[in-house]
Amino acid sequence: MDLVLASTSPRRKELLAHLGLGRPEFCFTQVAPDIDETVQQGEAPRDYVRRLAAEKAQAGLALCADMSQPAVLGSDTIVVLENQILGKPLDVADAKRTLSELSGRTHTVMTAVALTYQADADLSFKTSVRLVETQVRFCVLSAADIDAYVASKEPMDKAGSYGIQGLGGCFVAAIEGSYSGVVGLPLVETRELLAEVGLI
Repeated sequence: MDLVLASTSPRRKELLAHLGLGRPEFCFTQVAPDIDETVQQGEAPRDYVRRLAAEKAQAGLALCADMSQPAVLGSDTIVVLENQILGKPLDVADAKRTLSELSGRTHTVMTAVALTYQADADLSFKTSVRLVETQVRFCVLSAADIDAYVASKEPMDKAGSYGIQGLGGCFVAAIEGSYSGVVGLPLVETRELLAEVGLI
């Protein structure tokens, strides 16, 4: 099988590369799937993030027509506070509002990872999905902290308006669960999916 990452995220690319443990034979290509990320009416956060990961993997598969046996990995990460999904900020004001809401509180980061692959000899494809939930507690942020962080522009393309692996890590007082899941690709669960189909 040819491993394909259905994401152009440099963070997910770096994390997936870690799974090869430095072995030169572990390699993958990347494609950029385009899906509708609108939350469906009444859709729970866990269902939403699982669906998006699966749809990214399946949309990525459609971009692999030149491969004989692709196995496509899709992933999606959301930040949830009191059952509300905090997406990427719409603008500077939205980023500041989100960070104010997270200040001094614990939120949940949900990351789903999906692998779409050829399941058997009849050429049908199967999608396996894993969901990882991590609790993240923020310290109390001052208005000056929030203004300075938003001015760095780091929050502007991040779910929940922060990146734990960057400057936003300064605000994380505690984490319970998968650090790599918060970054965007849970390594243990991704490794399990790849091992099941013999890619690791």
